[in-house]
Amino acid sequence: MIKTELNYGDVYLVPKKTMVDSRKDCSTRVQFGPREFVMPVYPSNMKSVVSAETCEFFARQGWFYTMHRFNVDAVAFTRDMQAKGLFASISVGVNEDTIEQLEALKAAGLQPEYMTLDIANAWCVKAERMIKHIKQHFPDTFLIGGNVATAEAARDLESWGCDAIKAGIAGGRVCITKNKTGFHRPMISTVRDCVGAVTIPVIADGGIVEHGDIAKALVCGATMIMAGSLFAGYDESAGDIVEINGKHYKEYFGSASQFNKGAYVNVEGKKILVEYKGSMGKLLRELQEDLQSSVSYAGGTTLSALREVEMIQVYR
Repeated sequence: MIKTELNYGDVYLVPKKTMVDSRKDCSTRVQFGPREFVMPVYPSNMKSVVSAETCEFFARQGWFYTMHRFNVDAVAFTRDMQAKGLFASISVGVNEDTIEQLEALKAAGLQPEYMTLDIANAWCVKAERMIKHIKQHFPDTFLIGGNVATAEAARDLESWGCDAIKAGIAGGRVCITKNKTGFHRPMISTVRDCVGAVTIPVIADGGIVEHGDIAKALVCGATMIMAGSLFAGYDESAGDIVEINGKHYKEYFGSASQFNKGAYVNVEGKKILVEYKGSMGKLLRELQEDLQSSVSYAGGTTLSALREVEMIQVYR
């Protein structure tokens, strides 16, 4: 028997009675780990999306972020962010270089507030070992583990010690894992399964196309949403501006692409050009205003109202 599963574009949300005079009366704030943030969405920890400058920009705006793990000096980054009175959120892998990074952080007396174990499929023995190692040596760091795509995987990561999990495999715009390997799950089904399996926060990672998809992920039970292409192409995004026939673009590529790896080996990502969009400030305001509207349609004043919304499938 073949299961039928759903993506963000396959569903819509049913409106309730609005209880506020203005959508501006609705809050989008979210508690995530030890801190509260302005919005429950943040940019993907990809080299073509975030840089140290991007991370500082988001932290100063009161938004969450995670620095990518590729050729990053975790000690220097953590020290710089904390010296500026900002929180440090870094990414790590599962190999020996990660152990060296963690030892360097300990030797420097530094503890990032957030750490993301970031690999393609975190439901593996190497991730289990690394999660337990991190929780042993950095017990006060809020540890996010990912990525996973099933309830069983989510339960395992919680039992191994993760404080939150990142759900979603092969859903991103520049991810070609599903084409290269045949493995993928649509995001509505993935998030709902993972949320139902654990007691810790779930981050919905991948597949955000429209702003309303953020509300849909929250209705599924996600606490946070990670998005890549949504935040690509801006002044504050990572990457250089490219000019082609008088038009300006920014490069956007997957973490498993040859452009990130530096070689064509086990490639499961591609590169595209994203139209240059100027300052990101307008996007952040629009995202917040749109989510405030979602909360008003949900009949509440806070994000918790979205947990009570009915979701309907659209037959095409």
